[in-house]
Amino acid sequence: MRIYATSDGEEPFTEWELGLKDRMARARIRACIGRLRLGNFGDSKRVGEVFELRVHVGPGYRVYYGREGTDVGILLCGGDKGSQSRDIERAEA
Repeated sequence: MRIYATSDGEEPFTEWELGLKDRMARARIRACIGRLRLGNFGDSKRVGEVFELRVHVGPGYRVYYGREGTDVGILLCGGDKGSQSRDIERAEA
C-alpha cells in the first residue's frame, strides 16, 4: 500500500487524514486501511476509475484508492459522504 504524491510532493490523502479532528475516526480509518493491506477489502467498491472504501463512522468517511499491478492499493484521497462526488473526481484526476 502506497500513498499517492503529486508532482509537487503533496499527498492529498495524508493531508486529509491529518486534518481530521476526530481521533477515534482516524483510528477506525487506519484500521480499515490495515485490513485493506491484508486483502480484506471490507465495504469497498469500484466507483468510476477508482475504488471507494466506506468507513462507517462519523459523517460516513470514504477512502479512495487505486490499484497498480500487484499493489493492493495506492491511497489517493479521502472525504465524507457530503463531498463524495468531488472526492471521486479528484481521485480520478
